Amino acid sequence: MKSPLLTLPGAVPAEGVDEGVAAHYGDLFREQRALADGTGFVDLSHRGVVAVTGEDRLAWLHLLLTQHVSDLPAGRATEALILSANGHIEHALYLVDDGGTVWAHVEPGTQEALIAYLESMKFFYKVEVADRTADTAIVHLPAGSIAEVPEGVVVRETPHGRDLFLPRADLEAYAAQAGPPAGILAYEALRVEQHRPRLGFETDHRTIPHELGWIGSAVHLQKGCYRGQETVARVQNLGKPPRRLVFLHLDGSEVHLPVAGTELRLADDGPDGRKIGFITTSARHHELGPVALALVKRNVAVDAPLVAGDTAAAQEVVVAP
Repeated sequence: MKSPLLTLPGAVPAEGVDEGVAAHYGDLFREQRALADGTGFVDLSHRGVVAVTGEDRLAWLHLLLTQHVSDLPAGRATEALILSANGHIEHALYLVDDGGTVWAHVEPGTQEALIAYLESMKFFYKVEVADRTADTAIVHLPAGSIAEVPEGVVVRETPHGRDLFLPRADLEAYAAQAGPPAGILAYEALRVEQHRPRLGFETDHRTIPHELGWIGSAVHLQKGCYRGQETVARVQNLGKPPRRLVFLHLDGSEVHLPVAGTELRLADDGPDGRKIGFITTSARHHELGPVALALVKRNVAVDAPLVAGDTAAAQEVVVAP
């Protein structure tokens, strides 16, 4: 969906997965600083929105998701995954229950596959699943924001800010009074700084939750009865994940950022060394300079200097080896 906020002054459209909203509004670092200071908002109206209603909604979702949601209090935000039978990550959901409906926002374009899976698992449960993307837009207010929320709007509040499930018809009017807009690039730079993984960016077809630090925040270890749970328990109790997420400080003298997929090698091995990982997301941060998230082999020493393509990189541990 193409956001009407792309008509705001200075708006430059994002590309790829985030197509449909603004990459920035003319000043990336100013937008980042505004978000870090708790002002402004981010248009995330390209994200998919799924709603689950019915008296069995929490008990039913509890059987399908990696998170414990059977007793989820109204208004409490959580996040959850759906795994394959082998424990690989297929969907990431950002949830809140408003007392009558579970609202979730998901990666752009993934809602149809998610809904198809949920529909196939309804059986005799009293639930209804609906795609609400066409009439509901996600707007993010940063942590510390004092922007008013319209009455009746569902809010998902986290330590990183508030996600509003706003009627899409009200998006332009809300933007006009919500403060300066910030683009998806500013939002992503802060996500990288906060070490938060994103489906389709930090994940590939074989990613398991342990590799990204999603144990605890999105995976509850004291519950079973969901697809892929055996793999989660086995890795948690008997082994280690094959890869781990790291935060990288990149050489600031380079003009170009290493893009997602750029191979990582040990600096001591030189340009012909073996691949030990790859960049998943890179960004220019208003304080830290060029930074990135990456996946590396678990046995890579945590203090080993790395090279991303031709760019020197220093590790910061996100997931312990």
